[in-house]
Amino acid sequence: MKKIIVLCCVLFSYLHLSSQETQPNVLVFYVDDLRAELGCYGSKTAITPNIDKLADEGVMFNKAYVQQAICGPSRMSTLTGLRPETLGIYSIFTPLRKVHKELVSLPQLFNKNGYKTVGIGKVYHHGRDDQDVWSIYFEKEKNAYLKPENIALMKRLKEEGVKPLKGPAFENADVEDEAYKDGRVAKHAIETLHKVKDDKFIMFVGLSKPHLPFNSPKKYWDLYNKNDFKIPSRKKPEGVYRLALSPWGELKGYSNIPKEGDLDDNLTRDLIHGYHASVSYIDAQVGKVMQTLEDLDLRKNTMIIFMSDHGYKIGDYASWCKQSNMEIDVKVPLIISRETNYTKRVTGKTSDALVENVDIFSTLVDICNLESAPVSEGKSILPVLNNPKITWDEAAYSVYARGKDIMGVTTTDGDWRYTEWRNSKTQEVLGAELYEHKKSIVSYINLVGHKKYTKVEERMKKLLEVQFPRDAGPFLQNGK
Repeated sequence: MKKIIVLCCVLFSYLHLSSQETQPNVLVFYVDDLRAELGCYGSKTAITPNIDKLADEGVMFNKAYVQQAICGPSRMSTLTGLRPETLGIYSIFTPLRKVHKELVSLPQLFNKNGYKTVGIGKVYHHGRDDQDVWSIYFEKEKNAYLKPENIALMKRLKEEGVKPLKGPAFENADVEDEAYKDGRVAKHAIETLHKVKDDKFIMFVGLSKPHLPFNSPKKYWDLYNKNDFKIPSRKKPEGVYRLALSPWGELKGYSNIPKEGDLDDNLTRDLIHGYHASVSYIDAQVGKVMQTLEDLDLRKNTMIIFMSDHGYKIGDYASWCKQSNMEIDVKVPLIISRETNYTKRVTGKTSDALVENVDIFSTLVDICNLESAPVSEGKSILPVLNNPKITWDEAAYSVYARGKDIMGVTTTDGDWRYTEWRNSKTQEVLGAELYEHKKSIVSYINLVGHKKYTKVEERMKKLLEVQFPRDAGPFLQNGK
C-alpha cells in the first residue's frame, strides 16, 4: 500500500512539474515605434541598460520584421497570427472586431487554455478590440502634457476648435515616472503581478513611448547631450518610387512643427533628443517590471518577449515616423528570454535568422502547449530559440497600402530588400525598388535595372512571388 501511495505521489509531482514546464507564464513588453537602435543592438547613443540586460538573458534577433509599418495592422497580425493581406485591414481606422468577429486571438486562446489574461496599456491599437476577453485590463491612456504652458496651450487650441488637437511634439517636465502614462503602465503591471503571482498568466505590457509626442520626465532627457546627436542625411534614395516615403503628416500635426519643408538642425536635434529620452524612459519601466518578477520568484518560470510594432524614422531620408516599406520602418528589435524551472535558458545569444512578428502566435502556442489553436500564417521559432545559429527562413515579408488602389509588397533576405508597388486590383507593377542593406539600415540608391545587380534582382523577385504571386487576384480590402 505504501508503494502505491509513493508511486501516486511521484506521478502527481511529475504531472504537476510537467504542466508547469510546458505551460510557463508569459510576459510581453509590446513597445510602440521602437526602432532597432538600443545599446544591445550596438547603438552608440541609446542608453538602455535594462533592455540590454534582458538581451543578455535570452536570444536577441538581429533580423526581425513586422508585416506592416503602422500600429493597427501590425498589432492585429501579431495577435491573430494572420498577415494584413489576409485580414484585409491596412489602416489604423478599422478595429479588428468590426470586420473579423470569428477569429481567435492570443488573449482568447490563452483564456480558453486556463490562463489569466492581462492587458495593460497599448496592446491593440483600438483598445476596445477584445476588451471583454481579458481577465484584467487597463486601457491605454491619451497623451498628456504636464508643463503649465503646454496645458494652457492645449486649452486654447481646444477652445479654438483646432483639429487634430495636438500640442508640442515633445515635453520634459521635471516629474516622477508615474506622472506620464508609461510610468503608470509599469505601476499597474507591478500591482497586477502581485495579484496573479499564484496563477498561470499571460501579461501584455503595452508601452506607448517612444510614440509621439516625445514626453518623458526630465531626468531621462538629462541622460543625453542634445549636441551629441548627429543630423541624419536628408538625402532621399535615387530612383525611389514616388509613393515609397510618406509625407509624415503624423509629426506635422503637432503645434511646434512646420507644416511644410524639412526641419532645421535645431528642431531635428530636439526631436532626436526626445526620442532617445523616451526610449530610456521605457527602458526604466522594463527594469521595474523585471525586478518585480525576480522579487516574486516568478522569473524562473516566465517567458519574456520584448518586441516593437514597427520601426521608425527620426529624420532619415528627410522623413519621419513610419508608414513605409523601407527597411528602417519594418525592421524591429525582438528579444525572447525563455526559462522554466526545469529547462536551461539559452542566454546571451544573438540570431541572424529571419523571423517575423506574425511568428509570435505559433511560437507561444508551441511553447505553452496550447490546445485548440487556430491555423496561423506564422511559424514557431522555438527551434531558433533552442539553437540560435540554425538555418531558417529565406525571406521575410511586409506590405504597405497607399489608399485602395496601390499596394506596396516587399521582401528581404536579410541583406537585400526588394519592393514592388502594384495596382491593388490587377497586380500590375507600377514601380520597383532594390536596396542593399548588408552594412546599413538605410540605403540611398535604388538598384533596380542596374546590370551589376541583375541576378540579385531576379532572385529577390522570385522570393517576392512566393508570398505575393501576381496571378493571385485583387488584394483583400476590408477596411478604410
